[in-house]
Amino acid sequence: MNTKLAGKNVLITAGAQGIGEAITKHFIAQGANVAIHYFSSADTANELVEIAKTKKVKAVAVKGDLTKDVDANHLIEETISALGGLDILINNAGSLVARSLLEDMQTDFWHKVMDINLTSMMLVTRAAEPYLSKNTNSSIVNLASLAGRKGGHPGSLAYATSKGAILTFTRALATEYGAKGIRVNAVAPGLILGTLFHDTHTTKESAANTIAGIPIERAGNPDDVARAVLYLASEFDGFITGATLDINGGVYNM
Repeated sequence: MNTKLAGKNVLITAGAQGIGEAITKHFIAQGANVAIHYFSSADTANELVEIAKTKKVKAVAVKGDLTKDVDANHLIEETISALGGLDILINNAGSLVARSLLEDMQTDFWHKVMDINLTSMMLVTRAAEPYLSKNTNSSIVNLASLAGRKGGHPGSLAYATSKGAILTFTRALATEYGAKGIRVNAVAPGLILGTLFHDTHTTKESAANTIAGIPIERAGNPDDVARAVLYLASEFDGFITGATLDINGGVYNM
């Protein structure tokens, strides 16, 4: 199937870990050139660059703290230098950081979660827009979460709030960027096992309870999300924008 991704220049933030790694691998398999942002996963990022080379596509790995303007700008500069342009931006970077109830929450912790999940997305998107708008059919896909729909489990207030804001950010940006030829969509994954996120923050008991309520009777995996991201990024003739695709096995729909 021709997904129209061959030869496209793609930037994936946090593209060397969990869902991001799966997304990167799927783009490489489709013949896209990739810029792989990482913060701590240098080894995996470099391995992905080597995989890309075997597929005869361009690839670069760039380290950065995307909560900082200078790092976000540097990421875009390195992407353009290595790939020659930018067609697709995947805003995947984010973290729960830790669980904290509101009664225990420190103000600095709140700001940290918002900066990692939301401010970083704004900074990278702002820096990328001049290059995306040079094309007639560019695309942005933002990683939200089922927590942004439902509110998440106890202790994920800050995370869920930031992910809910990404849903609104996506809709607003779709309106703002439509005339520039840039489509903006989001995905909202539910329980996706096999990632550092859930290995760190989800107990086996919690996962089992969640799976028991999923209509298709299984958790998701990173490839489930990656396939949806690639669909929205390419979307053939491009009439989908401002949408959020829920990837949760039917546990929540609206």
